[in-house]
This record gives sequence, C-alpha cells and structure tokens, in this order.
Amino acid sequence: MFTYAAVKDDPKLFLALTGLLPAEFAELLVAFQAAWDEHIRTEYVDGKKRQRRYGGGRKPTLSTIEDKLLFILYYFKAYPLQAVLGFEFGMSQGQACEWVHTLSKVLKMALQRLDQLPERLPEQMATRLAASGETEFAVDGTERRRQRPKDNEKQKEYYSGKKKAHTVKNNVVVTRQGRKIKYLSGTYAGKKHDKKICDEEQATFPEGSTLYQDLGFQGHTPAGVIIQQPKKKPRGKELSAEEKAQNRLISRLRIVVEHVISGIKRCHIVKDVFRNIKAGFDDLVMEIACGLHNFRTECRSRAKARQAVAT
Repeated sequence: MFTYAAVKDDPKLFLALTGLLPAEFAELLVAFQAAWDEHIRTEYVDGKKRQRRYGGGRKPTLSTIEDKLLFILYYFKAYPLQAVLGFEFGMSQGQACEWVHTLSKVLKMALQRLDQLPERLPEQMATRLAASGETEFAVDGTERRRQRPKDNEKQKEYYSGKKKAHTVKNNVVVTRQGRKIKYLSGTYAGKKHDKKICDEEQATFPEGSTLYQDLGFQGHTPAGVIIQQPKKKPRGKELSAEEKAQNRLISRLRIVVEHVISGIKRCHIVKDVFRNIKAGFDDLVMEIACGLHNFRTECRSRAKARQAVAT
C-alpha cells in the first residue's frame, strides 16, 4: 500500500510517483493544507446542522494530509485505472473515484493560492501578460485523446482529422523567457481549429508585445502585436535562402511553447487517452496540469538562482 511515509525518503521514486521533488512537495503541502481546511469548513462545517462534530466516526484511509496530496499527485502523474488506484491505496474503486474528484478541487484551490494557475478569461489575458514583465509570448494548440463517444453526433464533433482520433483541444499562451503558462483557453472538441478558438475567444495582448505562432494560426493578428510566424512556401516555388534562415530563427524562438506543452504532459492524465466521463473534468485536469507545470518551473528557477548566488 502506498503511503507518504513509505516513499518520502527515496527522492527518485518520489519524483517518479508525483512529478515533484520532496522539497517542492513540502512547499505545495502548505497551500494544500490550507485549501483542505477551507474545503472542510465550507462543505462540512459552516451552515451545516450536525449531530456530532466533523471528524467523528470511522477514520478515512487517507488519514494524513501528506497521503491525500500524494494520492492526487500520483493519480495525475501516472493516471492508473481507478480500480488499480484503489488497490494501491487500500480502498475500493468507488472510494478512489470519490477521492479523485474531491482532491482535484482541493489541488486546484492550492495552486490558486500559490498564484500558479493560468488565466482563463480572454478579456483579462492582456493584464495578466503585462504583469509578467515580459514582452515576448508564444501561442500554440495542444490536443489530448479521449475515449470514443457512443453518440454519433458527438463522434463527429470530437473527431480530429489531424490526429485521426477523438480528441479535446486547448490553446495555451506562454512567456518565452519564463516558460510559464499565462493563459489557457477553454476545452473544445477536437474538430475545432486552433485559429477558430482564438477568433471566438478574442483574447488581447499587451500593446507592442511580440507573439510567436506557427502556420496553424495564419491570419491571427491581434491589434498592436508584432507577429512572428514562419513564411509558407509558395506553391510551385521555393523559399529563398534568407527566408529559410528567418524561418529557422523563428522556429528556434518559438520552440519554447512545445517544451512547455511537454512539461504539461508530464501528467499522464493529459497525455494518455482520457477516460473520465464527468462533465467538465477534462477542462479541470488540464488547468491543474498547467498549474503544476508553473509551480515546478518557478521552484526550479528559484533553486537555480540560489545555486548561482552560492557559487
């Protein structure tokens, strides 16, 4: 049976199970404890008529806050079947399912307390990007496979011709230097094109900023923004040597968004075929995976800075 006490002294195993180093886990745990206390107070104490105090009766399997955080991080990182998850943590599949949905909400609250979640409102994106202190950003879309819907209309809606599979899709906007996700679009069916998501959400950027994008966003030109995009080869012609060199330069600068997306997908819940069917959960897990990437990036940037000062 997995417990925090059993794995905490093995850093390599701990990283493989959670995606975090022990020191990063300890930092997240403080916010997670506060979020858990808030959740209990809101859902079980305030305004509730109770026959006995909260905490009475049989004790839960996940008795410590460390075990709760380990449970939900392991689920996001490894994405096992819930029957397997329950077996590993000494509970039934039904109990595992209930804990997954409860602790996912608490984990989101913890990341929100640490200001690691991306912006979700398009009208607030320019303000959020300006607050980052950076002027160069990159945008890209990312798709995740999901189980094939049973309904015929939903099958058509979720089928992505590009991936030849049923998918859901998000756009992300990242800072090029800090490599943090500052904006996450809504979650859309795989049939919808990346640029169409931008057209519908109409997110704005700070005046005078530079935006790197690929040819999938051809025609996406937000007001007051310098667009850096590779030039498409004309039909029947070739690009000049100068144009090819410029395309390579743009690709080297834009590749940061691909690295960030790979960081998001360290959580296998947004990499493997998505199996959960609860409405809205596909969007929630993507937001949490982005928050975990931002948290990891900030922790390791601080560690590098401290190491540089020490040397």
